[in-house]
Amino acid sequence: MNEVIQAMVDRRSIKKYESRQVPAELLEQILQAGIHAATGMGKQSPVIVVLQDEKTIAELEKMNAAIMGAEGSHPFYGAPTVLVVLANADIPTAVYDGSLVMGNLLLAASALGLGGCWIHRAKEEFESEAGKVLLREWGLEGNYIGIGHCIVGYGAAEPAPAKPRKENYIIRP
Repeated sequence: MNEVIQAMVDRRSIKKYESRQVPAELLEQILQAGIHAATGMGKQSPVIVVLQDEKTIAELEKMNAAIMGAEGSHPFYGAPTVLVVLANADIPTAVYDGSLVMGNLLLAASALGLGGCWIHRAKEEFESEAGKVLLREWGLEGNYIGIGHCIVGYGAAEPAPAKPRKENYIIRP
């Protein structure tokens, strides 16, 4: 099987991380994969915010856990890097564009031997007043919608095995 397709088949979500940080050269490759995702009409509506400082990650994780109704939990699983994907909501394909960026980030991390996982609730985070404050702190003005958090790092546990694919996934009428 083609190595790109095999990487897609083999990728799994990692839900426990070592504390060591992702090296800059690997992070740059992951980010390059993200910014080269397809976007509707080439409008490039998404942006990626790179978080590697523990304080900001902890603040965002606390917001995420509260939205989930699980205060005190750690939905970022100890990952040392969080790539926040947002997209310009004024562009009709924003959610699709940002989702493709997320997919590219996850595949690139996996292909480079790192773990990754898509963490939801970014939409709710950045609709909140606290989320809007973060956006302003990051220099983001405009109408941004949270797409997701791509957590990245060195996995500290084996991923769960792939679930069998459902029977009717592919329809050939």
